Amino acid sequence: MDLLAFLENRATVRQYSDKEVSKELINRLLEVAGHASTTGNMQLYSVVVTRDAEKKKALAPTHFNQPTFTNAPVAITFCADFNRFVKWCEESGAEPGYDNEFSFFTAAIDTLLLAQTFAIAAENEGLGICYLGTTTYTAESISKILNLPKRVVPITTITVGYPKSEPAKTDRIASTSWIHEEEYKDYSAEDIKKIFGYKDEMESNKKFIAENNKKSLAQVFTDIRYTKKDNEAMSKSFFDFVRKQFMCE
Repeated sequence: MDLLAFLENRATVRQYSDKEVSKELINRLLEVAGHASTTGNMQLYSVVVTRDAEKKKALAPTHFNQPTFTNAPVAITFCADFNRFVKWCEESGAEPGYDNEFSFFTAAIDTLLLAQTFAIAAENEGLGICYLGTTTYTAESISKILNLPKRVVPITTITVGYPKSEPAKTDRIASTSWIHEEEYKDYSAEDIKKIFGYKDEMESNKKFIAENNKKSLAQVFTDIRYTKKDNEAMSKSFFDFVRKQFMCE
């Protein structure tokens, strides 16, 4: 299978077999991922690889005890890290000025580039992966469990293992819906219906909508899954932590 076909047919894996994933393979995949693009070649990231059952047990509540986490052979927490670079600057007689929002986002971008490159490399080797969005929900708790120092913030977690079965592909809106030529073309009501209309007609989504007593899939997102109240609360907790941890306030 060529690379484009491979990427087009990949799918998230949430159920893993009991087959062991070797430390050597994970380290090799991370080493390869370390060649991803970075900002100024600063490589503003660190990862924490979790295999130990007790450590996973401690981390499980931070990921809402999802089976995807608890049953995975390996979980990797990808962290934005300016700690190492700042210490290098200080040891070299340079005065760092990286305790600010811009530097945090720079490190977060580097971290996600690393994570996605690792994910592709892992899937290419026959492994399955699943991103966990819960990392930023509970960043402070994760940081305490993983003993993260100042200027290090967890950004995402990827679970890794050999798939238990062939995963189903998730639907995606058409690429023509988000590719803009030369400048952004905003969406009309008719455009939105054309882009998203199929989602409410999918049998799996119809069931999901009915179970949540809603009229549309969009209402499930706004009223159940990602509510304004929850988003505002998580925004406050995450960025309060970032300011304390990254900007050392």
